[in-house]
Amino acid sequence: MNDYPIYLRDVPADQRTYGTLSYNRRSKCWTIRGEPCVTELAKRLFPGCDGRGRGVARFTAHRRIIGELNWLMLRYPLEIKESDRSRWESALEEAREYAVRRERALTMPETAAPPQESFSGTLLPFQQQGLGFMLSSRRCLLADEMGLGKTVQALAFLATTAAYPAALVVPPHLIRNWEREIERFLPGVRVHVVKGLKPYPLPEAEIVIIHYLLLRGWKEVLPELGFRTAIFDEAQELRHNGTGKYSAASLLSESCENVIGLSGTPIYNQGGEIWNVVNIIDFHFLGDWESFSREWCYGYNSAIVAKPELLGEHLRREGLMLRRLKSDVLTELAPKRRLVQEIDWDDAVYRELMKPVADQLRQLRATDDPSRRALIEDAICQQQRQATGVAKAPYVCAFVRALVDGGEKVLLMAHHHSVMDIYKRELKPLHPGFITGRETDKQKDAAVKSFMEGKTNLLCISLRSASGLNLQRASCVVFGELDWSPAVHSQAEDRAHRIGQQDSLLCYYLVSPRGSDRDMQDALGLKVSQFVSLMGDAPTPPEEDFLRQSEARERIRHLVARLQEEE
Repeated sequence: MNDYPIYLRDVPADQRTYGTLSYNRRSKCWTIRGEPCVTELAKRLFPGCDGRGRGVARFTAHRRIIGELNWLMLRYPLEIKESDRSRWESALEEAREYAVRRERALTMPETAAPPQESFSGTLLPFQQQGLGFMLSSRRCLLADEMGLGKTVQALAFLATTAAYPAALVVPPHLIRNWEREIERFLPGVRVHVVKGLKPYPLPEAEIVIIHYLLLRGWKEVLPELGFRTAIFDEAQELRHNGTGKYSAASLLSESCENVIGLSGTPIYNQGGEIWNVVNIIDFHFLGDWESFSREWCYGYNSAIVAKPELLGEHLRREGLMLRRLKSDVLTELAPKRRLVQEIDWDDAVYRELMKPVADQLRQLRATDDPSRRALIEDAICQQQRQATGVAKAPYVCAFVRALVDGGEKVLLMAHHHSVMDIYKRELKPLHPGFITGRETDKQKDAAVKSFMEGKTNLLCISLRSASGLNLQRASCVVFGELDWSPAVHSQAEDRAHRIGQQDSLLCYYLVSPRGSDRDMQDALGLKVSQFVSLMGDAPTPPEEDFLRQSEARERIRHLVARLQEEE
């Protein structure tokens, strides 16, 4: 006995037919040409069913739509063109398998592990469920809360399916991080990052990375390049239709067999924005805009969803969306996790701020006095640290905005006042509090109170002003700048990781590809794109602290020597 739903059973033969069913290979849709009673009913029943003119109705060739079309044919049998019969039987069998897997997943989620020969890493149990979900759905939205590893799950999907070439569409500030993650988890996979709006012949690569701002320039080209998979990171970037970016994403999606959206915040101000995101992933999954706004929202063209929890349940039940919160998988997470992530920076700003170093290097070459050399080396190091922090500050802000938009409560750590000034300007809409050493005690207390009482979800703190604060409401600590001392970082983390902290604290170390971060990473033992126990949480004994200071001095000399070589 078949275990698939009744609406997917075979249509009895030798019955009166009400029209014909045929497949259009160019538009990838099934077309009914039949009596008005059938086509009119089809257009009423199935939102998004296309078909201008009397007696014509067209359906997207999707396994979910195939099931609904078969259900219609149980009442109004159609004659399938002989040349399309085997295609229909294959499509119906796929729809049956999909329906069975979807029903099973509601009670017993599927899990999968990527092949070890093509994936360098290990998935947590809930991430294995995420992989199983993507393998089952193939066109879906992975909407896990930030910090649960959507990137690694998406790369595991590529490793498992080998569905290359793949187009990876990401925000500009995350390009470097994706490159590093691919290098780590998919060894040997070739990557090309698209440069510029003007199309050009792409080199051979399994993964092509393009950021959202370039999509419109490549609108006509991308669908012709034979991508099998499209992954849209931070898919909420597609929540507004009617733009060149949106149109290009739609054409790319239509040309791919696998489409994965990644977003911890798929819905922003208006629930109806989810229609735009879903429509990219699976065209007309929620019907056309008119029918969606009429039935799910407060009337035609309204974007306010009447029952958002019901819509979320529908997306999950139909296998389109999977969302887990940290609270759902807390037992699988360490109490404190550290992630080192490389972000972009402004090279022109860095070079401008580093101009004074040339004179300092000349002074260094002109003296043999050890004390004088140490002072100059310290000044050069300080200048480069500040230049590094300022050059990456706008990208740090973009990263933090995404965290706060996703509901995280963030402590943002930095060192230089000039960097903090950029944070204050760029993050002003988030109403952050500041503790930088420039505030009065009253202002400092007000900033802490505002954060702890939930009036703001962002508190910016100077790295060496963090002692004595108890900020266990925080769910994330972000280091926009680094310090030479591991103890300073551990102390900053401990502002949030205190008694009363019920969450798995995620600590992001945002590092730049150039500048002082490279030497400071080495000093701290930071490795890019790894969850690691970086510095240890036990107090540092005095003799080890002295050794650390000696190592820092040696690192500063190394930093200066490298600058002399680059000059």
